[in-house]
Amino acid sequence: MGRFRVRPGEPVPDDTGCGLLHVDMDAFFVSVELRTRPELADKPVVVSGGGPRAVVAAANYPARKFGVRSAMPFSTAKRLCPQLINIPPTSGLYGSVSRGVMGIFRELTPLVEPLSLDEAFLDVSGALRRLGATPASLGAQLRARVEAEHGITCSVGVAKVKFVAKLASGMAKPDGMVVVPAAETLAFLHPLPVSALWGVGERTEERLRRLGLDTIADVAAFPPERLKKSLGTAIGEHLYRLAHGVDERSVVVDAPEKSIGAEHTFDVDRHDRASLGLELLRLASRVGATLRARGVRGRTVSIKVRFADFRTITRARTLVSATDVAREIHAVAVSLLEEHAPAGAVRLIGVRVEGLETGEAGEQLVFESPAPRWRDAEVAADVARSKFGSAAVRPASLLAPRDQEGDGRSVPPRAG
Repeated sequence: MGRFRVRPGEPVPDDTGCGLLHVDMDAFFVSVELRTRPELADKPVVVSGGGPRAVVAAANYPARKFGVRSAMPFSTAKRLCPQLINIPPTSGLYGSVSRGVMGIFRELTPLVEPLSLDEAFLDVSGALRRLGATPASLGAQLRARVEAEHGITCSVGVAKVKFVAKLASGMAKPDGMVVVPAAETLAFLHPLPVSALWGVGERTEERLRRLGLDTIADVAAFPPERLKKSLGTAIGEHLYRLAHGVDERSVVVDAPEKSIGAEHTFDVDRHDRASLGLELLRLASRVGATLRARGVRGRTVSIKVRFADFRTITRARTLVSATDVAREIHAVAVSLLEEHAPAGAVRLIGVRVEGLETGEAGEQLVFESPAPRWRDAEVAADVARSKFGSAAVRPASLLAPRDQEGDGRSVPPRAG
């Protein structure tokens, strides 16, 4: 794989026809935090809530040498690396940096598909002539600008198709670039293990290995009908095409959000339904504010409940009309909890709104209704919070000290 990596002073592999870039920030959350704490750059550092049930949001590369990974329980990470340094997450910081980085991408091409705060696909094919550049030179420009303007590094994969570009960026880490010439796509892919194929999880990998397929080359050489018979038609055909370097997905700009939600893990399991209702109110308030900020409403409200034994249930209800009102979301969430969640110690609870549509789609109006206009009140609260901070306005029932409700780990609202 070394011949695909771009090294200073060495010729760049042929990138003709390789208009797809995958750009991935290196240890994004930690890198953003370390800009103001450079003395920690060579020490094992994670960003995490730090509580007994917190998980690692990101780990820098010194920490990864000890086996520490993102999504790992913080307690496990600490056992692996006793000298691990934890930095609590800074609210709003990562989104701000992400917007700046995505802005750099969009200056080069309008065809940008963000996958998360810290990674995106770019199609630069149409920008090459206008900019008098090659895909690899644009990748180098992006890397230099991100570091100069935001103080963090990123890795870039350059290829003919999305699947290969994403694999290439992973191999470029940290702070590097890998270019896969179109003519050498199969030479790049075929030595890789089957787990590198997009969509192959642990169970599918086990099934492939039972068939004697250890590498992507093995999948490519396997009879496609036998593969489809063993894995199912859709999965078998999908993996066979990927193994031959075929990925017809294009860069999707501004893909519509499917859902917006938030969830919270308690440090101490909860039995009390009243306190669970309060947490649902907190989460519904955050989800409602996010919906309004993005100009969308949703027709389906769902809850997620994970019990102490890790048994997890989800339940949903579709509304007559779409909403972005936290009070309405909360009412449905509480009803779902009461009707469908059995008694027991609760470890995690979450709220999600799905079936999104633009806010201009309309709302159900009732003439001469004595009910207060809750949405107007919540919009006014949004304005106050934007001026005076997130704690400026909140439901009165949430004014109790946080420690009465449990200092667990909250996951911010995110698109699904």
